[in-house]
Amino acid sequence: MSFSPVNAGARLDRLPMSPFHWRLLRLVALGMFFDSFDNAMMASVLGTLVANGTSSFALNAKYISVSFFGLTAGAAMAGLMGDKWGRRFAYQFNLLLFGSMCLVSAFAPSMTWLIVIRAVMGVGLGAEYVAGYSMVTESIPPERRGRCITMVNVVASSGGFAVNQVGLLVIPWLGWRAMFVIGGLGALWVWWLRRYLPESPRWLEAMGRTGQAEQVVTAIEQEVAAGGPLPPVIAAPPAAVGRVKLRVLFKPPVLHRTLLAIAVNVVVLVCSYSFTSWIPTFFIREGFSVTRSLTFNAVMSGGAVFGPLLGLFLADRIGRKTAIEGVAVGAAIVGAIYPFMGTPLTIMIVGFLLVGAMNLMITVGLACYTPELFPTAYRFRGSGVGQMMGRGGFIASPYLVVMLYDTYGIAGVVLVLSGMYLTLAAIIAVFGIETNQRSLDAMAPHDGRTLIAPVAQEEIV
Repeated sequence: MSFSPVNAGARLDRLPMSPFHWRLLRLVALGMFFDSFDNAMMASVLGTLVANGTSSFALNAKYISVSFFGLTAGAAMAGLMGDKWGRRFAYQFNLLLFGSMCLVSAFAPSMTWLIVIRAVMGVGLGAEYVAGYSMVTESIPPERRGRCITMVNVVASSGGFAVNQVGLLVIPWLGWRAMFVIGGLGALWVWWLRRYLPESPRWLEAMGRTGQAEQVVTAIEQEVAAGGPLPPVIAAPPAAVGRVKLRVLFKPPVLHRTLLAIAVNVVVLVCSYSFTSWIPTFFIREGFSVTRSLTFNAVMSGGAVFGPLLGLFLADRIGRKTAIEGVAVGAAIVGAIYPFMGTPLTIMIVGFLLVGAMNLMITVGLACYTPELFPTAYRFRGSGVGQMMGRGGFIASPYLVVMLYDTYGIAGVVLVLSGMYLTLAAIIAVFGIETNQRSLDAMAPHDGRTLIAPVAQEEIV
């Protein structure tokens, strides 16, 4: 069987893990760490702003809502930019955007200004996860893909844990503005470190830029070969060249995958952020002091690291479908138990487990599963649409959370989230596609006659 001169997918898939792969993982993970840090910062900061009279419950809802609007726009923007202008441009642009806006937030003169700045900052925050997970998916060999993405998510999720520990120390001492300085400087530092990361050769080849693709993949092979002989290249069919239009995501057979991505992203993102963004404010409304609220939240946020760490033992060992179904049911059960905890110790322990289950769902669903559903030519747009819809649910969710809390308390909020997890488990059980340890090229959607991939230059948009 003949194959293209570049054959980027097969050449990358057969490479053993090397310094190139670990460098890529480290730099992507660091960027996502500060994305998580800057995103999760609002929980501790908003609770403090309510306590000192700078903000109110209603203004906090607006802050969270515009954050989610920015996150939604950012996810869509990353998908479009990543497929049109390249993976490298997408992951560097968004990091620069949210890092600089985080620094600007430290100088906001009022809550109104903080809300406006947050809307812009949210665009960058929303793009990082689309770019980061998709970039790792395209670069890591199939048998290690799940575990490597999980490693990245351990680092990314620890940003949410770190921001609560840092907030517990920094906010009482230096105030809330110092948190934005720390988050902004960290993001810009990673932006500088990532300036030499190469473009994805899979994307270059899919866009017809075969000369550049050959240069990049050859350089990667030469670096990996320094550690020993490389496995032989497995022949593959010629890669299709050219862009496809966005509408391919909404036509059979790709529509099935798009709907799966939307279902996964809506549930895991809305549930996670609806709980973690509001829990410090809930504690303050229940009569806890700011310090005690931050302490409770700091302990519970440890689950954000525990969940992805558990994922290291699941990734690449069990199927993606089984993992998503099992974790979703587990999150639903723990969520149903949480409202009935009556002591500080049980609140923190069960809350820790619930945050862990929510972040494990992000790992196996959003991070591992979603990018694997789509071919290279529209992987960023497919992932972007999924995250856009998931983050779009954030825009209305703060007001729904307030209504549920005012009517039913924390129990009403958490039980609704449990129902969403059970619904997702049923959807994946019936309609899910298994992607574990499979070649990305081999999983391209098929309509019974042809692969749904770029087919002709006249399709370029």
